[in-house]
Amino acid sequence: MTNDLQRQLVHDLRDETAALLTMLEPLGPEDWLTLTPATPWTVLDQVTHLAAFDERQTMAITDPEGFSTQAAKELAGTRNLVDAVRDDFASMEPSEVFSWFSVVRATMIEALASTPAATRIGWYGPSMGPVSALTARLMETWAHGYDIADALGVTPAPTARLRHIAELAYRARSFAFSAHQVAMPEAPLRFELTAPDGSTWTIGDDVAVAVVSGPALDLCLLAVQRRHRDDLDLEASNADAASWLAVAQAFAGPAGPGRAARRNA
Repeated sequence: MTNDLQRQLVHDLRDETAALLTMLEPLGPEDWLTLTPATPWTVLDQVTHLAAFDERQTMAITDPEGFSTQAAKELAGTRNLVDAVRDDFASMEPSEVFSWFSVVRATMIEALASTPAATRIGWYGPSMGPVSALTARLMETWAHGYDIADALGVTPAPTARLRHIAELAYRARSFAFSAHQVAMPEAPLRFELTAPDGSTWTIGDDVAVAVVSGPALDLCLLAVQRRHRDDLDLEASNADAASWLAVAQAFAGPAGPGRAARRNA
């Protein structure tokens, strides 16, 4: 059986996908070749990345043995998986990419929507349930969509969907410290965030002395490494809270290089 959170995430991922497709639909062929801040990735590269891993996510649900075999081969290959996927689809026509992404995204969402909540789905790291998979795909969609928006000179309006990403960033604290090879403080942590509608989101330990506060948008941008900390209005109540700001990472894989500061650029 599915649960309420899973159904909410399905709804929110559909809405996040619709926002991205709305941004992509009017683009001309030359727009798809615009460089994004994730140099040397273009708009087209960002979308093929999402589409390719949507296909893999669906395969992990519908053909777990086949996915396990494919993933093992990909991880054992000599090329970095993300770079290899980008290279494999770099020559696709933009119209083909738009149609491909639209179809595989809808298929993946349906597969995740119908997967029982207790199911474990294989992936490139630890297996996960459909709630975690939906959250990860929403985070990826928003993060790569922000790169595209930056390339096009667009500023996406923040939505309540950011709460999923902020909660993922909180749950991923241990991984973030490990990825950066830094010891995680034993003290509990809390986020106190200003939501897009002006309300307050409290995430974490209610009695924590270590508190990260600021706009939810800023925390999410930091956690997906789309903005430098110096460009964000985030505050740490003490050194333990500041240590998380230094390693914030909501996505899997090695610690990324992040983005250069803009304020003094």
